[in-house]
Amino acid sequence: MADENVIRRKYLSLGRVLDERSRRLWAASEARAGGRGGFRAVLRATGMAPATLAAGLRELASGDTPGAGRVRRVGGGRKPATFVDPGLSGALNKLVDPVTRGDPQSPLRWTCKSTRRLAAELERQGFAASHTLVARLLREAGYSLQANRKSREGASHPDRDAQFRYLNRYVLRQIKAGRPAISVDTKKKE
Repeated sequence: MADENVIRRKYLSLGRVLDERSRRLWAASEARAGGRGGFRAVLRATGMAPATLAAGLRELASGDTPGAGRVRRVGGGRKPATFVDPGLSGALNKLVDPVTRGDPQSPLRWTCKSTRRLAAELERQGFAASHTLVARLLREAGYSLQANRKSREGASHPDRDAQFRYLNRYVLRQIKAGRPAISVDTKKKE
């Protein structure tokens, strides 16, 4: 009979230095060494999922290894959210594009919408997206994720956002029609 307290102490001392596969194989080894009731004792002592421990026992019995430097076999693990839901990136771009800010001559871009608000809007549209996923997708798209800070741009016109939305729609119409659209920043010094 396996002693759960001994297994728990071993797990607490080893758990933080073992990777996912090593932890699974160690637990399987303890379950096998525990004999009858060893499986249940390891589950109770470690809090591991039964399927994980069963997978460890199968791996231990087969002797298969995932390959050098790998923890999981090729193709194992959760698929990226953009692979599971290919429309996610496009939906995020539609939310962010009209309010993208940044110097037109610099590759640095940012948005004034928070990642949590964007994630909430994506969820309303039926996508499964957390604020951390939104932050990662924005970073991959070249956005700088910085906290909003009040900048001194002078007095803002009350219809400033409406002006930019109008200009954005106009530029998009020009591009769709195959005509050039030129962005002029009159504050730039050459």
